[in-house]
Amino acid sequence: MHFSEAQLLHMVAAWTWPFLRVGGFVMAAPVIGTRAVPMRVRLIFALALTAVLAPVTAPAAGYDPLDAASVLTAMHQVVIGATIGLVLRLTFFVFEFAGQLVSQQTGLGFASLVDPTTGAQVPVLAHFYIILATLLFFSFNAHLVLIEILAQSFVLLPVGPQGLTSAGAEVILEWTGALISDGLLLGLPVIVALLAINFALGVMGRASPQLNIFAVGFPVMILFGMVLVLLTLDGLSEAAERLFADAFGTLHTTLEAR
Repeated sequence: MHFSEAQLLHMVAAWTWPFLRVGGFVMAAPVIGTRAVPMRVRLIFALALTAVLAPVTAPAAGYDPLDAASVLTAMHQVVIGATIGLVLRLTFFVFEFAGQLVSQQTGLGFASLVDPTTGAQVPVLAHFYIILATLLFFSFNAHLVLIEILAQSFVLLPVGPQGLTSAGAEVILEWTGALISDGLLLGLPVIVALLAINFALGVMGRASPQLNIFAVGFPVMILFGMVLVLLTLDGLSEAAERLFADAFGTLHTTLEAR
């Protein structure tokens, strides 16, 4: 079989552009893009997704690896894919932030371990919230919706020198600002309840000075904190579903922004 140079470039372009976007997505996506997943597994996953998406993706007209337009197109594909994965990954930091706030109030902030997904030291409760968010992510089939949005991105933003617009970047920035308040609201019930318990312990210490409030209050705060965390798990599921839905809506708005 003989192939001309134009045919070879066409076949390379048919795989290169989807692979760059999928590679950026896998690099920043939650769960699969974390340090807990080996690099070889991520590469195989990216190639498998590319094999599925490449046949239905129209390659950009013209392909020259040394052309400035091709370099710009390659950069745009990586940025688009990384943005799709990063928006969902930021949602997981909401749960980590809520877990850190609750840990500080319960006195469990000193109990920390290395998070295998980021390699950073996080409180135990924060890691517990991240695990719950990961399980809810798969139970809601959010990973399938995320891959579907990646496939739709080739229709909303076809391969070419045109990438994400400034309007799309503004949508992400506005949504990111709301994530901090979402994390605070997620841990607010436990924080308010523990604040009331802390206030009661302060009144007891004031009424009975001979009572060693530090020896009594520390285990009481931990006990009530764990009970309150268990009581608020149902609300965590509803909050996770809302946060994932908001993230998907933000992605659609970002890709459609002009």
